[in-house]
Amino acid sequence: MFDLRYHVASLAAVFLALVIGILVGVGISDRGYVDRAQRGLLEQRIAKLQGDLGDARTHADNLAAQQRATQAFVTDTYPELMANRLRGKSIALVFLGPSDAHVRVSLQQALADAGASGWVRVRALKFPLDIPQLDNTLAGDPALARYVGDARLPALGKSLAEEFAAGGKAPLWSTLAEQIVAERTGSEGRPADGVIVVRTAARQYDGTARFLAGFYSGLIAAPVPVVGVETTDASRSSVKVFQRNGISSVDDIDEPIGRFALTLLLDGAKAGHYGVKTSAADGVLPPLETAPRSG
Repeated sequence: MFDLRYHVASLAAVFLALVIGILVGVGISDRGYVDRAQRGLLEQRIAKLQGDLGDARTHADNLAAQQRATQAFVTDTYPELMANRLRGKSIALVFLGPSDAHVRVSLQQALADAGASGWVRVRALKFPLDIPQLDNTLAGDPALARYVGDARLPALGKSLAEEFAAGGKAPLWSTLAEQIVAERTGSEGRPADGVIVVRTAARQYDGTARFLAGFYSGLIAAPVPVVGVETTDASRSSVKVFQRNGISSVDDIDEPIGRFALTLLLDGAKAGHYGVKTSAADGVLPPLETAPRSG
């Protein structure tokens, strides 16, 4: 349905082939390098490319019209599609790096439109991590000393992610908040019904990279939906990172259709990678349920 980006690329390829064919044909013809038969074949080839270009333009125009119609349909039906899908649910949000106000506004809109209870907690993490400082803090608590050392960073990340989703006492978050948290709202006490991940930090290396690998695995181990998101104009896409780590993604959270995709995933729809970018391997939206929803 939203394959326009691929056909635009095909259109460009056909146009390029046509231009090259014409330039080459004119060049060799002007120099007398081809006989009449060869010139005829060349002209036939150019004529076919011109026909292909016309067909590609028509197809692209048709797809563009379909895309506009679909977007208009989603926009017009958005309130009904979203109503009560997350009613009573509390969602946890973690920024892997600095908090992004633009993304957060879009997410807040999605939760409000879907009738969610709101954020159970929001955290923005500091990267890169100060590993020696973390080790010193952990070593001071006998119950947490098992996480000390570079080799234990994946386990530390995994346990923090599990605590983040599950809520409860959360001893690691309580102990390490000063070292790893740049911004926080909400408490660790209540469990989350879903987790949204936004990666704003640049690529990390060494110990921080190992910590993040563990953190992703801990999120996947949580018994609730986990979705990584970004906006259509994100300067640095994180979709491939989410894909490698088994986390569903939505790449157009700033659009109504992206907020709808996020809501479906948080409501238990089929995991996958959705949106409008080429990295959206599973299409624009998860499969929609056909049975009517109760109010």
